[in-house]
Amino acid sequence: MQQNDLSDDLIAPGEVWLVGAGPGDPDLLTRKAEKLIAAAQIVFYDALVGPAVLDLIPMGVERVSVGKRSGRHSKDQRTIDEMLVSAALAGKRIVRLKGGDPAMFARATEEITALRAVGASVRICPGITAASAVAASAGISLSLRGVARRVQFITAHSRRGQALDLDWNALADPACTLAVYMGRDAAPELSQALIEAGLPGATPVLITCDASLPDERRLRTRLDLLPLVASAFAEDRPALILIGEAVVHADATVPAAALEAHPAVL
Repeated sequence: MQQNDLSDDLIAPGEVWLVGAGPGDPDLLTRKAEKLIAAAQIVFYDALVGPAVLDLIPMGVERVSVGKRSGRHSKDQRTIDEMLVSAALAGKRIVRLKGGDPAMFARATEEITALRAVGASVRICPGITAASAVAASAGISLSLRGVARRVQFITAHSRRGQALDLDWNALADPACTLAVYMGRDAAPELSQALIEAGLPGATPVLITCDASLPDERRLRTRLDLLPLVASAFAEDRPALILIGEAVVHADATVPAAALEAHPAVL
């Protein structure tokens, strides 16, 4: 898709769009997201934005990586805010690409606040969040009548060296599906805290890396075995963890070597 004369109608000069890049598969972008990417003069993008999505950025459009990964932060949030403000005040048409959905654990509020403080217009284009993509790939529903009456979304990312500050009693609900973003490193704490709060150790768990991408991997296990398999399975890739009875029939796709190495796989 190429830029056209309607670019100003899509993104006004000095306007910023926070655009959900989805889980990585460009076919899962909204039509509006693709149009906004094509209309931008500058695109700031996260580390979790899929390469095939970045390929949609037209030639000549400035690309700025502002990705943050655990232990490898290229830009802190204040710096990102300042870069967005500077581009907006310069009158650029700006797209801020965020993996998944901008409203789901994506630090959108900080950027919106910084931009509005200088009078810049900022708008949001939603995207498919990782939990939805995982459920679709695994062929399951996050909710299940009579079994999972609600869904809870949490992030397991905390400040380095600090314990997760979560209401474990509320999370340890056997009639709920718990979606844990950035949960790989916190798997031992998640497992222990949820079991101590009353969730059975046999509760089904699904771990997924690279949802919607060609090298997607899914592993089914159980809550008490989660620490044993999570780090080795996910390696250093971001992982989403689904916990609850609704995932018991999830389709797991994991290489034979991983099955042999991790007998805790269900």
